[in-house]
Amino acid sequence: MPIKNRAAEFHEEVAGWRRDIHEHPEILYDTHRTSALVADKLRSFGCDEVVTGIGRTGVVAVIRGRMDTQGRAIGLRADMDALPMQEQTGLPHASKVDGAMHACGHDGHTAMLLGAAKYLAETRNFDGTAVVIFQPAEEGGNGAEAMCKDGLMERFGIDEVYAIHNSPGLEAGKFAIRPGPILASVDEFTITLQGKGGHAAKPNETVDTTVMMCHLITALQTVVSRNVDPVLQGVLSITSAETSSKAFNVIPDRAEVRGTIRTHAPAVREQIPQRLRAILDGITRTFGGRGEIDFHLGVPVTINDAAATEHARDAAQAVAGGCEEVALAMGGEDFSFMLQERPGAMIRLGNGPSAGLHHPEYDFNDEIIPAGISWFAELVERRMPAA
Repeated sequence: MPIKNRAAEFHEEVAGWRRDIHEHPEILYDTHRTSALVADKLRSFGCDEVVTGIGRTGVVAVIRGRMDTQGRAIGLRADMDALPMQEQTGLPHASKVDGAMHACGHDGHTAMLLGAAKYLAETRNFDGTAVVIFQPAEEGGNGAEAMCKDGLMERFGIDEVYAIHNSPGLEAGKFAIRPGPILASVDEFTITLQGKGGHAAKPNETVDTTVMMCHLITALQTVVSRNVDPVLQGVLSITSAETSSKAFNVIPDRAEVRGTIRTHAPAVREQIPQRLRAILDGITRTFGGRGEIDFHLGVPVTINDAAATEHARDAAQAVAGGCEEVALAMGGEDFSFMLQERPGAMIRLGNGPSAGLHHPEYDFNDEIIPAGISWFAELVERRMPAA
């Protein structure tokens, strides 16, 4: 079946919610206004249970079908947080918060899931339980992990979990998915180098940290090209390099290098840090300096369960008449933490020819809202069909 009639009927209402959220962006776990709005809407829909404070500021609602003969529960997830950046769209509903913007479409994800909750609470045409999950801190705060650590899956008896992410450049309202890895793990590292500073005219009396840093940066580029299996994906990017002095006549005694590691292979995720440590040790020994490396483990690889991918694809084909194969991407998503807990899948929904994600001129396309609502609802009705 195509777009659900009821979803089309309250399209403008849901778009209004989306624009309101867009005007009032909140970052990381500070989604207090958004969380309160979501909880109030869910209560007004007549959800059977609305729980706040899961994963600090997350909101979860339970919607029971007209029957429950199998005791099954499907989780549907949306992210609520914005990014710490300045909006440049000039739209009537542009951000009213200085230095904060919904530049990744989480306002749209939240609005679509609210629309699906409204539909499911009205119709209840399924056998089991729908659990709608509104998560904070996707943008670098691992909010999905926090919700899982608070017992999300166990407390609400979730068997499978699904999510949508909008995709600029993909035709508006079209869906795309793939089984297995779909997005990368994202880890960060900081390397601190210690040498012996001194006068630029007497380098022989120093341990030149700048030279040491340059050799290190060059050597690190060999990790992916010479150590990682060529058929596997991996990216190591140096994103910052600075010394402790900006003077022309000083050889600095300290330097700091920062970077990120991304891959679709869990084994590569373990391999690259080992090589970083070995290269750092070798170069600092060679030049007579010292080095320390600090890793910040971010999100794991986002891996779609094969069977869940087909369920998601079937629902997309029913709603949109087709579903494309999405290409692998090196972006990261903390929905991966939920996929480590339960089988499930993330699907991409075309946002049309918009500015890219995390761009100051990006805006979520309200025209795709009925498609997202319909997919969430169709998935629940297909996975837990009522007799």
